[in-house]
Amino acid sequence: MSGRADSDTDPEITGPEAAAAQDTEPDAVPDDDAAEPDEEPDGEPADEPDDADDPVEGARRARWTAAGTGAALTLAGLAAALLRLTRSAPALVPAAYAGGAAVCAGAAVLGARGRTRRALWLLIAGVMVMALGDQSD
Repeated sequence: MSGRADSDTDPEITGPEAAAAQDTEPDAVPDDDAAEPDEEPDGEPADEPDDADDPVEGARRARWTAAGTGAALTLAGLAAALLRLTRSAPALVPAAYAGGAAVCAGAAVLGARGRTRRALWLLIAGVMVMALGDQSD
């Protein structure tokens, strides 16, 4: 379309009341006493909202998530390796679980240092190693 989205409609098409309502120019001047959006009515600065998208908070959450997930998968892999060692399974199975757990431990370290993308890929690789080891059982 080749027109402005806020362009006026011809008064013949709309009624006189609707044409007056479509006026886009504000006639009123704002009060000086009105509080600005980031101030309270008494002139004090408003508190920051709790749900603000703070990049620092998002990065901190990503580091904790990567480190926590890596630690949880490391413990799960080590527990599975110990359980498979006690049963009659090929030696490749507990070794795969232990190797996947080691990769997930490295992902936890990387995640704690802020390398969350690399940590995510290492977590995926570690779980894949554990799954491949489980398939050979």
